[in-house]
Amino acid sequence: MSQTDLISPARFLGQLPQHLPHVPRLLRGLYYTRITNRDKKLSLAWALELCTERFPTRPAVMDEQRTLSYAEFNAWANRLARVLQHDGVGHGSTVAVMLENRLEILAVLAALAKLGAVGALLNTTQRGNVLSHSLNLVKPSHCVVGEELHNAFCEVHSGVPSISAEHCHWLADSDTLRAPGEAPQGWRNLALLARQEADDNLAQSRQVRMKDACFFIYTSGTTGLPKASIMSHGKWIKAYGGFGYSGLGLTEQDVLYLTLPCYHNNAVTVCWSAALAGGAAIALRRKFSARAFWKDVQFFQATCFGYIGELCRYLLNQPPCPEERNNTLTCMIGNGLRPSIWSEFKERFGIQRITEFYASSEGNIGFTNVFNFDNTVGFTPATYAIVRYDLDRDAPLRDRKGFMLKAEKGEPGLLLSEISKKWPFDGYTDPAKSEAAIFRNVFKKGDAWFNTGDLMRDIGCKHAQFVDRLGDTFRWHGENVSTTEVENVLAAFPGIEEAVVYGVEVPGADGRCGMAALRLNAGQPLNCTGLASHLQEKLPSYAIPLFVRLLDEVETTGTFKYKKTDLKRQAYDPALVQGPVYVLLPDSEAYVVLQAEVYQAIQQGRQRV
Repeated sequence: MSQTDLISPARFLGQLPQHLPHVPRLLRGLYYTRITNRDKKLSLAWALELCTERFPTRPAVMDEQRTLSYAEFNAWANRLARVLQHDGVGHGSTVAVMLENRLEILAVLAALAKLGAVGALLNTTQRGNVLSHSLNLVKPSHCVVGEELHNAFCEVHSGVPSISAEHCHWLADSDTLRAPGEAPQGWRNLALLARQEADDNLAQSRQVRMKDACFFIYTSGTTGLPKASIMSHGKWIKAYGGFGYSGLGLTEQDVLYLTLPCYHNNAVTVCWSAALAGGAAIALRRKFSARAFWKDVQFFQATCFGYIGELCRYLLNQPPCPEERNNTLTCMIGNGLRPSIWSEFKERFGIQRITEFYASSEGNIGFTNVFNFDNTVGFTPATYAIVRYDLDRDAPLRDRKGFMLKAEKGEPGLLLSEISKKWPFDGYTDPAKSEAAIFRNVFKKGDAWFNTGDLMRDIGCKHAQFVDRLGDTFRWHGENVSTTEVENVLAAFPGIEEAVVYGVEVPGADGRCGMAALRLNAGQPLNCTGLASHLQEKLPSYAIPLFVRLLDEVETTGTFKYKKTDLKRQAYDPALVQGPVYVLLPDSEAYVVLQAEVYQAIQQGRQRV
């Protein structure tokens, strides 16, 4: 951390004058973030309908072929809601939603919000047992499935007893407003049925409360299988205030370019709420493309975009193109932009405002870079503490009375957020998993704090800087990787007795890539080609360990947890590791021994992994 990142009271006050014209909007945002009455009837549906009243003719959503005004989009959502209502979807119903990034997914989610139903946002890359697990975790009564994911759903439908055949709705992979297509036998054609429905607002929309669930968002778990976190309308409204009013400050003249997957909160909560707060449009793309990014920005005349840190890294690695010069972007919102590229990104692309934030799907705290400082996740009105953490013991430090110790300003520590009426913890669908995320008796008897599992440092004036993730998950290419899941896949390969997986840093890349330390059966050589093939078949590309080393013995703690501190420290440096280190280079079909010259090339950014 640079000393220039610290925010003193004088520096903070010096930043305030430029924000004075926006004070009324900042205060409005603060109001939404601090609402404690969870019976208050505020929701995503309320926000959409309010925005439609204010800006009926302004663009709401667009893609390469379509642009819909707020009045048109809201009417579409109302028609879809009535079809689902006639099929038994009501307040509290859970509906599985399986659609790729297209305007239909936003319309379906708006429709469900109007009914007070919960959209279970399935990761579109899930297949087989993982998809079946995710569906059965929330026991949906209905589903809405796009043509592009129809086969994936059908493969597991027989193992999901909560969804009967008559409650399966289908949407063609087309502009369903003009071409609803022909649904497969036994499926209800949601777009076709919606044509005959009324398009005025439903009475139910104004009855949805902040305490009601809005989405189920799936997060990576240490068991290797996803967990379903509850995104309530109350948390969505806090995002609406924090990101939309206080953070970005978009208006009806703005266009937010969105390539992040809509099964993530970054898209449907952060970016969508930021747009709805000011009447901005969402320009949606199916999948991020670094090569097409600036052409899309020019096409949509986008003024803002939603990001994760890895996306920014991809853009910086692209050679300059004509479209990036004098582009229309002025701001961006997202998380994971590292200090090492923050200034370079702003300067190359002419970005004036980076609304970096920190939040989690299941947590009760969020930081937002409201005051536009560099290299920070921003400010939070929530009550939080950063406590000292023993990485070797994998536990917070406590004093003689058993209470935790707060870290000094600038010192990395574990971020905790107090659980209170003002900052409730909605948690997971599984109460046991929710309780496991809570620390009790932290600073006094009877208190309760949410364990974020992340290392942060306090840099002053209620601002923080992200340091790293803890526990059995690391992040690579914008995805959470469960070490336990990867360890299980490795252990299933012939000849491997034990496997320890952890994340290691690679210069010039965001997050940590996977590395595995393996103990083989006695006399068993490492099958470099077979192992690579096995992992490529069983794991998504981002979860495959790029480095492998061999161990004679695997050290564990008294509770049989793997000791990873020394392994992480040694990483893949051949000078520190006893025995060979193997690497899986891009487009390679086998692990090869990491030679000193290749190691140096990786460290210098000349060799990608």
